[in-house]
Order: sequence, then C-alpha cells, then structure tokens
Amino acid sequence: MRVWVDGRLVGDEPSFSALDHGITVGDGVFETGKVEDGVLFAADRHHERMDRSLAGLGLPPLDRARLQEGIDAVLSVGPMPFGRLRYTVTAGPGPLGSERVPGATTYLVTAQQQQRPAATTEVAVVPWARNDVGALAGLKTTSYADNVVALAAAKQVGASEAILPNTAGLLCEGTGSNVFVVVGGVVRTPSLRSGPLAGVTRALTIEWLQAEGLEVVEEDLPMSVLDEAEEVWITSSTRDVCAVGRLHVTGPATTLGGRELAAPPVRPRSLGEGPGPVGRLAREVFARRAAADPNP
Repeated sequence: MRVWVDGRLVGDEPSFSALDHGITVGDGVFETGKVEDGVLFAADRHHERMDRSLAGLGLPPLDRARLQEGIDAVLSVGPMPFGRLRYTVTAGPGPLGSERVPGATTYLVTAQQQQRPAATTEVAVVPWARNDVGALAGLKTTSYADNVVALAAAKQVGASEAILPNTAGLLCEGTGSNVFVVVGGVVRTPSLRSGPLAGVTRALTIEWLQAEGLEVVEEDLPMSVLDEAEEVWITSSTRDVCAVGRLHVTGPATTLGGRELAAPPVRPRSLGEGPGPVGRLAREVFARRAAADPNP
C-alpha cells in the first residue's frame, strides 16, 4: 500500500488527525480509479465527479495541483501494471459535532497493486434500500457504513457484491458498482433518477456501446427485471464490465442487526458460467476503447 497525506508519503507512522471530520463524522468525498501501467484511467472524469461531490457537501472545489502531487507520489514509488488508486478529500480537522472549521481540508491518496478481476462474479440482492432522496444521493462520500453492512450480507452467501433497490422499490445499484441488464436484446440500466451514483465506467459503457450501434436505455426499472433479464452485468472502475453468473437473495438479515426485513421480490438465479453474448461484446468494446484512450 502506498499512502500520501497532505504533501508527504507516509508509512506506518501516524498521518491523520484524530479530529479530522472524515473520521469523526464521515465528512468527505472520494474517488477510486484503476491504474493501468502506472497511469490513472479516466482521470479527468473522476476529478469532475469529485468536484460535483464536493459541491454537494458544500466543500471547496478540488485543488487539482495538490491532488496531482499526491497521485504522482504514490505512482512513482515503483511499477504498477494494474492496481487501484483512491483519493479522498475531507473537511479537515474540526469539532466533534457536525459543525465544520471553514477552509480546512485534508487530501489523502492511496494506491495498491492488485490482481485483475474475473470476467464473471456472483451478486446478492439485499433487503435494504438505497436512500435516493437523501442529502447524499448521487454523491460519492466517505459515509459508507450502509455499503459495508450490505456487502457483508452478500459475502455471507458467497457473493462479491450486493445489489440494492431504492426507496421506491426500483433497481438502483451495487455498493460500489452500477447494474446493467439485457432484456429482449436491449441493454438497460437504472436511470440516475433512481438514485445510483453516476459511475464513470457506467457512462463510458453507455457511450461506447451506443457508438458501436447497440441500443442502451436508461430508465426506471423494477427489481423484477432481474428475474427476466437474459444477462445481468455490473460495472465499476476496477471491474470494467463484469457479468453476473449467479444471483443470490439474502433474505432477512437477522445476523446483521437483528431486524426482520422482507426479502426483495427477486428469485435466486443462475445466469451461466461466463458473460453472455452482449456482455462479451461490451467487455471487448470497453477493453478496446480504454486501451486506445487512457483519459476518455
């Protein structure tokens, strides 16, 4: 793990204030991108989304020069053929309550080499809803405890990702991914009205598939679409386009808080050992276009 905090590379020594608002109240935003051969993919799109998240929290705009110093520092340590880079901006040190100290921000950049993800994975539908009408809807913030609980439930049934409905019972997103389905040969994905994060890989997948002549529709989708879809994929910055081979339903999550919650109206399904025909095409298109332009 390579770590840079406010101007210096750090090891195991203390590097963050215990009073930082990112720690005390989760007051901050972050971005995660993939690193290919030492280069952060789609950097400008990630920076632009962070600016939207900062504005949504009422924090100052992204200082790109300050951020780039951190990115250069963690990527210059040594070769990184493939990896994950995460950068975080918090509201800086502040009081123990929700009030902020104006103008105090902390910048953190981390990077880690990792294995390339598989082309297929298993996901689980969990019985919690994504809050699509809250103050943080559509923002990539460090307030991630909801996702931690949902992903833990998915892991209990052997899945690598959890899929959530929104408060209206519509298909929304994963804890760190967007969802696509193929129905009647048409690629469909929840509209941003449904409350998912506007994923960088989501946007590129839509743009590039449409440029290749495929029909891609953004719309409100019922959870039941997971029952009828010929293919289901998830997209994220480190997975690119990843097919869902098996869909689990967790049921009441009594071991994660003791509350009896009704399972979403989705049946467990097996969707095959590998990507379907449209998913294979989507993976090929994404890989080809990403290789041609590292900052699309």
